[in-house]
This record gives sequence, structure tokens and C-alpha cells, in this order.
Amino acid sequence: MSSINLPPGFRFHPNDEELIVHFLYRKAARLPCHPDIIPDIELYRYDPWELNGKALEGENQWYFFSHRTQNPATANGYWKPIGVDDTITSGSRTVGMKKSLIFYVGESPFGIKTNWVMHEFHLLDCATSSKSSKKRGKPKTVSKDWILCRVHERDSGSQSSFCDEGTELSCLDEVFLSLDDDLDEISLPN
Repeated sequence: MSSINLPPGFRFHPNDEELIVHFLYRKAARLPCHPDIIPDIELYRYDPWELNGKALEGENQWYFFSHRTQNPATANGYWKPIGVDDTITSGSRTVGMKKSLIFYVGESPFGIKTNWVMHEFHLLDCATSSKSSKKRGKPKTVSKDWILCRVHERDSGSQSSFCDEGTELSCLDEVFLSLDDDLDEISLPN
């Protein structure tokens, strides 16, 4: 993906409402978006660490459009939903939903949790037409197949745990701990 030609000091850092209203809705309704900077990516073809250079980067977060899928697996892992979906509002109107997911390396359900987090933004069924298109007499059809994704890697130093087991371990920590268990079974020569 080529870099965005913005003046110095400008950053791509939209909030959740802006992602839904100004980007996802326009994409799903096949309306032009200026500038057209968020690429389309087949989400589950790539592991999160492969997004650099393919997705739009803004302040250590990657943004891209993708199609909804029921199988959130990649070649090396899978995305697992966490918590409940959050509603996104614009004014007093609910315009979309945000789903949070964590990337696990390995096969489901036995993968190892990573620091990679994704927020999937979805449109609501009630957002099928815009006020401006109704004024012209033609309701605008919106595809519910599109999602907008924001992916980032949490800082391992300030990582919060989603487990009830206390402090969360990195993938490397888990490997070293499993090696330590194996060392107890090995007899060393005198």
C-alpha cells in the first residue's frame, strides 16, 4: 500500500463513529469516499503481523475493509471474539456495532493467546438508506457484507488479562515455561 500524501501533522486517527458513518457506510452503499485510503483486504488470508504495507496504518493501528466470514481462521491461527458487541451511535441514532477479537496462534480452541486485537465494525440493518438519497426519491441499498477492521498490537508491558488466572503470559513465556516442565524429567550426568 502506498503512503498517504497528507500535509505534515495530519494523522489518520478516526473514532468509532467516524469509521462507521464516514467510511463503512459509504463503502457499503457504494458511495465515493474522498480520499479513498482504506484498502480492501481478505482478512483471513493474513496473520495480523502481515498487515503492514497491505492495510492503512495510522498511529500503530491498521485499517482495512473486508467481507464478513463465519470462519475467522488464518494459516497460523484464528480470531476469537471477546466480550459483548458495543453499539456505535451518531447523535441519538445507533448506526453500527463494534466486535472485539483477540488473535490466537494455533488451532482452535487450543491456540495460544497473542497481543493482537481487532475491532470489527458492522452496520445495523436499520442503516439501509440515507436521508439525502430518500430526498432524491431513490433509497440507497447498503450491503451488509462489508466490515471495517482496526487491528493493533497491545503493548506487552501494559497488557491486561482477559483470563481469571492472573497475569497473562506472552507466547514466548509459555514456550519457556513448557520447556522448564520438560527439564524436571531429564536426568543430567554427574
